[in-house]
Amino acid sequence: MSQQEERPRVDEADLQWCHESVQGVSRTFALTVDVLDEPMSSYICLGYLVCRIADTVEDASHIPPAEQAGLLDTYDDVLDPADDTAADAFATAVEPHLPEDELSDDWAVVRDSPRVLRTFKSLPEDVQEAIVPPARELVQGMATFVERYENEGGLRIQTRNELEEYCYYAAGTVGNLITNLVTRHDVATDRRQRLYDTAEEFGLLLQLVNISKDVYDDYTAEDNVYLPAEWLRDAGVPQEQLVDDDHRASTASVVRRTAEFAGSFLDDAQTYLETVPLRDGNTLEAWAIPFLLAVGTLRELLSRPEDALSSTGVKISREEVLAVVSDMSGDRDRDALEKLREDIEAGPYHRTLSSAD
Repeated sequence: MSQQEERPRVDEADLQWCHESVQGVSRTFALTVDVLDEPMSSYICLGYLVCRIADTVEDASHIPPAEQAGLLDTYDDVLDPADDTAADAFATAVEPHLPEDELSDDWAVVRDSPRVLRTFKSLPEDVQEAIVPPARELVQGMATFVERYENEGGLRIQTRNELEEYCYYAAGTVGNLITNLVTRHDVATDRRQRLYDTAEEFGLLLQLVNISKDVYDDYTAEDNVYLPAEWLRDAGVPQEQLVDDDHRASTASVVRRTAEFAGSFLDDAQTYLETVPLRDGNTLEAWAIPFLLAVGTLRELLSRPEDALSSTGVKISREEVLAVVSDMSGDRDRDALEKLREDIEAGPYHRTLSSAD
């Protein structure tokens, strides 16, 4: 029997607003929150929003890098339990940088960050203690990268090692955050070790898939280049010309190389799913769904990497997403993960189901 805690004792209006905000800022992560039970659904929802605020600031190409880093430093102070910087101080500092047009869902969350943080600080103390260290590591890492490339206008990843470093800060920390939450109660030593040995890899897989498929938008909308300069040089592509038609085939080979790098983390990510405790409202489908969707996206990336270099983009069909979500929302257990992964690697999953019927 899973140990189940009560629903978090927070202001219900604030908590509902946080859940609605996740729906707006990330449809993929909203799927995860939706298939978690309470209280884990709210714990993950708040943990995600706390991290997303920093991510939005880090992605803001309209904010000068030095000011971005300063905002991230202020936000880190707000999260630091030993610092008395109030959430309103961050909101005041970021207010001049809010987009002048209608705010996106992401920026609405940044604007209302005091509400997010007030709700977060209403969660049980051990939950806050599980979330704050990896969240602060994420914020500090983002500030480091902004400062590193403050004279470039945007991030310009140079090497494979630097790409992995960035992905650790952006997503490996989130893997540790999740693991901190699900291991707050008694967990066998070997199981705990296996979780922490694979948690970062689970995050790296998802982040590298996003980097591989979002090359065009990352460069044209945010002025960030995550494909390593050393890999682009190997292919004869200047980093500032990665989306030029003249280099399309060569850059596509680097997209493929990045996707293959992402795929190197699949086995560890699967091990994480086969090990993670299912209690306090945690569910297998919450993490298996993004894992399996990443498997499908990698399949498409390896098939047509050139689509990542235009507004066409690379994504799996809505029909396949629905098929994966529907199948994992049934009575699937851990033993089914290997077969599901194989089926999705072989072809669109909704077609596999139709063929089986």
